[in-house]
Amino acid sequence: MPRPHGGKLINRSLKASEKEKIIDLAKELPQIELRYDLVNDVENIANGVFSPLEGFFNQNDLESCLLEKRISNDIPWTIPIILDVSEDASNKIQEDDEIILRDNKGLLAVMRVEEKYNYDKQKLAQHVFSTTDTNHPGVARVFTLGDTFIGGNIELVNETTRNYENYNLKPIETRILFKEKGWRTVVAFQTRNPPHIGHEYVQKTALTFVDGILIQPVVGRKKIGDFRDDIILASYEELMKHYYLKERAVMSILNFDMRYAGPREAIFHAIVRKNFGCSHIIIGRDHAGVGNYYDPYAAQDIFEEFPDLGIFPIFFKSFFYCKRCGGVANEKTCPHSETDHISFSGTEIRKLICDKELPSEEIMRPEVAKLIICEENPFVSE
Repeated sequence: MPRPHGGKLINRSLKASEKEKIIDLAKELPQIELRYDLVNDVENIANGVFSPLEGFFNQNDLESCLLEKRISNDIPWTIPIILDVSEDASNKIQEDDEIILRDNKGLLAVMRVEEKYNYDKQKLAQHVFSTTDTNHPGVARVFTLGDTFIGGNIELVNETTRNYENYNLKPIETRILFKEKGWRTVVAFQTRNPPHIGHEYVQKTALTFVDGILIQPVVGRKKIGDFRDDIILASYEELMKHYYLKERAVMSILNFDMRYAGPREAIFHAIVRKNFGCSHIIIGRDHAGVGNYYDPYAAQDIFEEFPDLGIFPIFFKSFFYCKRCGGVANEKTCPHSETDHISFSGTEIRKLICDKELPSEEIMRPEVAKLIICEENPFVSE
């Protein structure tokens, strides 16, 4: 099992005695209410998901991440973890202040403000997403950020109560679980869709070479038209119940928003899975991409820049169901023409489901397909 990124699994949760002191002081400190995505970031920092980060980026780390794809201590890092605030909130905060970070229900964390700074959003978007086109959802989000960023370490006071809590394992918990199962090598599979036969093919192919697999759906804000979180989880439960060995597969959610940053986000996803204890990660075609903003294999090519990443990518090119081969194949294994191929098109699968038609068994397991079809609307609508 690999060591956490940076060598140490971060824990920024306060002890009970320290929590009481902060709760007593909270009313006297400046307070900021965080959006849902920032609440996720706070908890992911505190629970070690974002190790070695202990707080939100200062300007040096932001510059280094954008220009070098590393934080200022030279550890690989590709996605900025930044806390933006409005002009009104910024005016109430000074450097070296302690402030309270809240969610919509109450006190979440305390933060020591190390730095307040401004940054060019055009430059930020261009470096992270390789475009400033506001039709890109990640770029559009950057231009809605407050004008001031604040950097500094955080300490978690209260964890939020989440949906699907029984699936929500922290890195310390997955590491213990893998050890109990005797897994020395674990491959991670990130998903934001219900499984089709192609997904099962890449998962089981990778599983052939390691001890176990961590299937980790991303739970959080998604685009309109994406599958709902509960549908994704229920469909994977069906797949794993019927087609996976219980001692070889685990499912746990990951609470964060997709950035749709393509190659940079692929490295970020690998770092996060390394913190959960995974030795390998599956990287497929157009990993974390959106639209036509990235070359289909850019998310694989970028790994050449990171020989010190500490987690091994397993790359899959395009694959399809070949009627003549009688199973899933790829360009290296199948000699037959495209007329014999059935593609695993997400668009086509969505269309069939919208029309209440079952995808064929060459495309999706019947147990999974029936579960989705029975839902009136399995997609995010707002």
